[in-house]
Amino acid sequence: MYVIRLNNMRFHSHIGVLQEEKVVGQNIAIDLETTIDAVPHDDQLDSTVSYADFYPVIAEIIRSNRVDLVETLAQMIIKKITAVDNRISAVKVRIQKQATPIDGVFDNVEIEMEG
Repeated sequence: MYVIRLNNMRFHSHIGVLQEEKVVGQNIAIDLETTIDAVPHDDQLDSTVSYADFYPVIAEIIRSNRVDLVETLAQMIIKKITAVDNRISAVKVRIQKQATPIDGVFDNVEIEMEG
């Protein structure tokens, strides 16, 4: 068993409760952590899970959805990534909204969810 991580994937999204988030959109960053139940052997890709499969799945979810909650987005990512390969035993996702329309000084808003 081992872990594969993709860190700081960047996307432009239209996710949020406020109308301006739906229209203008905002940048988000996503970290993905997957626990893999496999033992790679003989330097063969088919003996493990290809991390190259993860980014396109997440990009398509971002492109095709305008959900209100980042929590909903995280659930969608967990479900789709888990379905990529039956050797994926756990998925953790962190989503950062880079420019949230809240009056205050801070870098970002982040949620973390596991499944």
